[in-house]
Amino acid sequence: MKPKKFINDAADALDEFISGLLLQYPNHLRKLANHHVILHSSFATSNNEAHPNKKRVSLLSGGGSGHEPSHAGFVGENMLSGAILGGIFASPSVSSILAAIRAATLPSSEGGKGCLLIVKNYTGDRLNFGMACERANAEGRLVKMVVVADDCAIERKKGITGARGVAGTVFVHKAAGAAAGRGMALDEVTKIAEIVSNSVGSLGVALNTVTIPGADKVNDRLSKESDTGEPMMEIGLGIHGEAGIRQLPLMSCDEIAKEMLSIIQSYGRDIDSQIVPLYNSKDELIVLVNNLGGTSNFEMSLLTRSLVTQLEADGCKATRVLVGSFMTSFDMQGASVSILPCTGEISKDMLSLIDASTDAPGWLAADVWIDGDCRPSASEIEEVVSAESTAAVAKLPPVLIKDYSTVARAVLSQCAKALSDAEPTLTKYDTIVGDGDCGYTMQRGAKEVLSRLESNTLRVDNPVNTFADLADAVSASMGGSSGILLELMFRKASTSVSVSGDGITPKEMAVAFRKGCEAVSFYGGAQEGSRTMLDAMFPASAAMLAGDGADIPAAADAAQRGSDATAAMNHAEAGRSNYLSEEVLVGTPDPGSVAVALVLAALAKAVA
Repeated sequence: MKPKKFINDAADALDEFISGLLLQYPNHLRKLANHHVILHSSFATSNNEAHPNKKRVSLLSGGGSGHEPSHAGFVGENMLSGAILGGIFASPSVSSILAAIRAATLPSSEGGKGCLLIVKNYTGDRLNFGMACERANAEGRLVKMVVVADDCAIERKKGITGARGVAGTVFVHKAAGAAAGRGMALDEVTKIAEIVSNSVGSLGVALNTVTIPGADKVNDRLSKESDTGEPMMEIGLGIHGEAGIRQLPLMSCDEIAKEMLSIIQSYGRDIDSQIVPLYNSKDELIVLVNNLGGTSNFEMSLLTRSLVTQLEADGCKATRVLVGSFMTSFDMQGASVSILPCTGEISKDMLSLIDASTDAPGWLAADVWIDGDCRPSASEIEEVVSAESTAAVAKLPPVLIKDYSTVARAVLSQCAKALSDAEPTLTKYDTIVGDGDCGYTMQRGAKEVLSRLESNTLRVDNPVNTFADLADAVSASMGGSSGILLELMFRKASTSVSVSGDGITPKEMAVAFRKGCEAVSFYGGAQEGSRTMLDAMFPASAAMLAGDGADIPAAADAAQRGSDATAAMNHAEAGRSNYLSEEVLVGTPDPGSVAVALVLAALAKAVA
């Protein structure tokens, strides 16, 4: 299968990537002419006295492209001064690295503070950066280099190549960059970089490996199934898709986290030529959970939970948890975890460097938790529950409608019975212009109202309570869009009459009906003319308002005319009718509007 990528020509991809990057950060970044080098905009000066290297050590890093936001995303105050971009998964050239050093580093004779190169442990990177470092030193520019090898997947005794540099490198960028930002000398900045590099351990895992832009086919190395038919995953693979420790059948998130942590801890770190566990119980930790490119944010939070809860079950305290894309591998469906224990040489001063603010666009700052035995976020905010007696104890406006309770009970009973009896008609219409459930949905709501009237759980003492209880009845029985829309109407009507300070009159009831119709329109998005129940509701409410709430027959007639008019409408702007053709729609009225007209007719009959 040919890979699907957003790409024009693979040969032009790096130039076009840099162009896109500069479009995103027009004030923050600059490209170095003739090279794939990105520099902070503060270096865009021809005045040596204003050159940033006059005040602080410059930091450069880089490597093959495809690991974004590494490394250009970490160019910013208190991080990198610039990044050298190689081709896809290819080391940058000596000439480009040297050009970057020259642009970012003044000769010592001109007051330059020097430059630190932060290099991931790959042979090509070490050699090319190393050659550029030596040539720059020969030019009188003070340059040092630190090699990061934080990958715990490579056995310590497996050849001279050593562990690979992976996402833990970002911690080195951050601490050394902040140290340079404070004006520390090159030797001090280098020492800090070395301490962090020697303290951090990382491990990656993938469910599917990477397919690079321009490849002829999808990399299906992990698409095979196990002997028992289980999908496969891989522990310990590199950021270029290099083979890891082993492939194995897919495990659960908790199992993956347990395996990753076990490998990292046992791999350990070198302290005074002794290999000790990377971290111990009671240690304070910084945890970076890195998206390798193709993992959803949802899954990243699941993995973060598994990792952190297991670390803290072992007695550790993860005070800083950083989650996101820091060092990716194009579209690799995987993640890595980097753990930096805050013990020994990782002092409070060192932590302040990692916590220092930066405007580097790729850095995602941690929400630091230090004080207390429990994160504030673990304490839930209590739900605010409305007491059932709230409406009863609230001061309700007086009802100025004669025999309201008797009339309301009779009206609701007749309207509900009429709506329930109309199920066959509504179902017939909805089968033609909808999904066929309107009749049954309306009947469920009507029967619920009748049931609550019979059990005296639908209050008819005051319209405020009556409308609120109707909303509850609808919510409990109807479902679907029509259910929630009618519930909204009744809740709005209840709210409307509740502020009738001088008392609830027929006019106030008409206003409440209109407010309910408007709520249906606002929240549902339909209007009069959309071929919905509103085509009966809005004309009815207008007629009711015109008669100050007393002319119910006029409202019923208006509702019927509005409903009849929907049969001539050749398109619908809402609901399932929106999907249907003119031929299907014309001649059949909207079922929701028919239901409204039936209820208004029953209401007019009940109060006659």
